Amino acid sequence: MTINIKEKALINFKKAQSLLIKIAGMTQNNEYCMDIMQQNLAVIGLLRSAHEMLMENHLNSCFKNAMSSKNEKKKKEMTNEILKVTKLFNK
Repeated sequence: MTINIKEKALINFKKAQSLLIKIAGMTQNNEYCMDIMQQNLAVIGLLRSAHEMLMENHLNSCFKNAMSSKNEKKKKEMTNEILKVTKLFNK
């Protein structure tokens, strides 16, 4: 993983973590539902963005290397991993 992408993804994870703590507090304090949902959507956006960064990096490194190898088993495994994660992401 390139450091730049890893750092950007980590920033998103840390922002999401701090927002989740904020959301828990908002919920405990019975704050306005729409405000809580708005913060929740911000977390979802951060996590989706981090996922997309990680996927792009994976495709450009690990997946690319596997596809250029002659190991057909590894190619199939790598393709199945991508399909599995993509299906989970789109649920």
